[in-house]
Amino acid sequence: MNSVHRIDLPRVVLVGWGVLGSLGEVFLELGLKRPLIVTGHKTIDIAGSQAEEYMRDLGLKPELELCTEADLETVKRISEKAESIEADTVIGVGGGRTIDVAKLSAGKSGAFFISVPTTASHDGIASNLASVKGLGRPYSMKANPPIAVLADSQIISESPFRFTASGCGDVISKAVSVRDWRLAHEEKNDYYGEYAGSLALMGSSLIMRNAEKIRDRIEEGYRTLLEALVSCGVSMSIAGSSRPCSGSAHLVSHALDTIAPGAALHGEQCGVGTIMMAKLHGLDWEKIRDSLKTIGAPTTAEELGIDGGILVEALVKAGSIRPERYTILNKVNLTLTSARKLAENCGLI
Repeated sequence: MNSVHRIDLPRVVLVGWGVLGSLGEVFLELGLKRPLIVTGHKTIDIAGSQAEEYMRDLGLKPELELCTEADLETVKRISEKAESIEADTVIGVGGGRTIDVAKLSAGKSGAFFISVPTTASHDGIASNLASVKGLGRPYSMKANPPIAVLADSQIISESPFRFTASGCGDVISKAVSVRDWRLAHEEKNDYYGEYAGSLALMGSSLIMRNAEKIRDRIEEGYRTLLEALVSCGVSMSIAGSSRPCSGSAHLVSHALDTIAPGAALHGEQCGVGTIMMAKLHGLDWEKIRDSLKTIGAPTTAEELGIDGGILVEALVKAGSIRPERYTILNKVNLTLTSARKLAENCGLI
């Protein structure tokens, strides 16, 4: 039986020092005409106003809208604004929440989406997935992938390092998510795409290999992280789902979001989850833990800002977050006792 598998990828990806200045040229190169810039209260001063200025210098007339909250109401307001001005493109300039709001607003209004991240905290900068409050679930929903990504390593290097460490945790977690995906293929005959899986695994491996450069805030390290985050987004587009990049470690993070919302960043929680899920899979969990430590990402419950009991509760709950997604958590079926033992054996509590 023949099946059609559609792959939507960014047409332009720019990664490097000062690439924000190329936003207007990229916009015109893509044949776009009417931009709506979405940015946050803080990021308007960091990059939003600059982006608007660069576009005006080329004779474009962008309108600017603030992302006040990462919720469905904000998505509705911005998408209605995009429709009212007949914007053909929504440009998200900001952190993960602003990017997600802009991405969903673009899809809702029928516009293209351009991603201009100011932090490298998670792999949403180039993916077709987004998450905001009010979805009724702790995980992402499908959206349109960006037609272009401009990741300015100068801006990202000046953001709080915690966001960078979080992005590293998210990328490193692909070592587990790909293994979960393969397990679902082996035991449940789920579709597995070797190319998409290999692309996600390469990102995880490169971040661990470049841990010291990232820790030392060397530009090459930032570039590696940004390229890995973009590659992860591409791997999801190739797979047609989030499977290569979202497995059991992400389910632990989503469980933490429901039990202790706002305690830590998504990538920080994924990194901690990866240590334990790697041990369950029989992977080199100590290498993963040591890489996260080198970078400066959390490797204990305390460093996440939670107590051990909450982490154990999240481990038990994680397997039920997405029952349709088979992972090592379905196979192992952790109890409070076995979850506590796992967390203790990995030195997390």
